[in-house]
Amino acid sequence: MFDEIIIAIGQNIEKKNQFSLEDRMNWILQTFRDCKSINVDYYSGLTVDYCRKVNAQYILRGLRTSADFEFERTVGQVNKKLYPFIETVFLLSTPEYTSINSSIIRDVYKNGGDVSSFIPSGIILP
Repeated sequence: MFDEIIIAIGQNIEKKNQFSLEDRMNWILQTFRDCKSINVDYYSGLTVDYCRKVNAQYILRGLRTSADFEFERTVGQVNKKLYPFIETVFLLSTPEYTSINSSIIRDVYKNGGDVSSFIPSGIILP
């Protein structure tokens, strides 16, 4: 669908991340190491400002449930108002990933549970 995909990690000062930005970027790079059209970057501030900076025309968002859709639709509409040249494209997850939620996975990890079946193979968590 796209010549290039940038996986851009937004830095949110309101959020305390479980893992460092460097770790997360390295894991994404490792996961997509064989996909030459995928690049990884990070930004702070508004997503649409980053999109302007890199001349992105689309924001790809994954949907697992109808609740995801309601939230993402609202964000997409605000982004469109802020930057009329951006389109949000929604991609549905496959059924086996519908139940995976980062908050739940973090909780399992923090409490010593095995998260290996929920993360890409080859990723080794500290």
